[in-house]
Amino acid sequence: MTDGGPTLLEPGGTNSVGRMLGLLGDEWSLLILGQSSRGLTRYGEFRRAMPISNSVLTHRLTQLSEHGLLERRIYRTNPLRAEYLPTARSRTLWPMMLAIWEWERRWTGPAGEALPRRRHDTCGTEFAPLLTCRACGDPVEARDIRAAWGPSGSWERSVPASATRRRPDSVQDSLQYPQTLELFGNRWSSALIGAAFRGMVRFSQFETALGAPPTLIAERLRAFVGLGVLESRQHARHPGRPEYHLTDKGRAFFPVTALSLHWAEKWFVSPEGPALVQTHTACGEDFVAHLACDQCRQPLVTGTITIVPVTEDRTTPEEGTA
Repeated sequence: MTDGGPTLLEPGGTNSVGRMLGLLGDEWSLLILGQSSRGLTRYGEFRRAMPISNSVLTHRLTQLSEHGLLERRIYRTNPLRAEYLPTARSRTLWPMMLAIWEWERRWTGPAGEALPRRRHDTCGTEFAPLLTCRACGDPVEARDIRAAWGPSGSWERSVPASATRRRPDSVQDSLQYPQTLELFGNRWSSALIGAAFRGMVRFSQFETALGAPPTLIAERLRAFVGLGVLESRQHARHPGRPEYHLTDKGRAFFPVTALSLHWAEKWFVSPEGPALVQTHTACGEDFVAHLACDQCRQPLVTGTITIVPVTEDRTTPEEGTA
């Protein structure tokens, strides 16, 4: 399908959160969308850019086209050849992608330090994207937001039904944002980090809310502790029952979560109303995630961000803008 506007969801079915997790909570889909944002359009280009099999690439390109994130366009009929062009739906993912870049840059050590820098052309300085409240313009963190289920919201409706297959560990070193893919590139991982931001800390809470197999939840919690986004603490009254609390690194992932939820509500609309109602406690207004430049505090918009390679002088931009 081509992107003709928001998708109207079925009443009582999977809500905007579940639909978003089903699409973005997949490592290969995120990688394809990232390559698409860099200008890749053809099958062979995607195949050369990623350690992905033909069958997986074909399936993901088909799925992303069916859900309006890519537009399949035939450019040759004999032999048949198609290209996959970004749509408005996928182009509006750039704030989330920018938040991913910033989190990886700040929190993943040497791998993050090797990422290209970015310059805000409006003020002419290198910058970090700052999550703000669109209503009042103030910077926000997870603790500043009060969230409650909306008319279409529940854990049951927010967990996607589709299964995703994780990529082999052997390709880990070739991925640009490996830790983000561990946190967000799998439907159960992305659902679990969302549950942690909703205040869940105990194994039983994650199991009840997500409905995932206990062995899978245990494996994901161990992985998140290993990544340093959760820390295991012993329960004060029940030493044998550990709790899993977000660390500073984990809380810093909130902009990615907030911006992906905003994208979901924009493009997948339930007739009953939003899945999640969020309030910025400082100003009392509905929270809409927005990015600003931390240097000049002006809103970040497309076409005003220049990528500066690490190996070049800070005054020499890489060809192209983000």
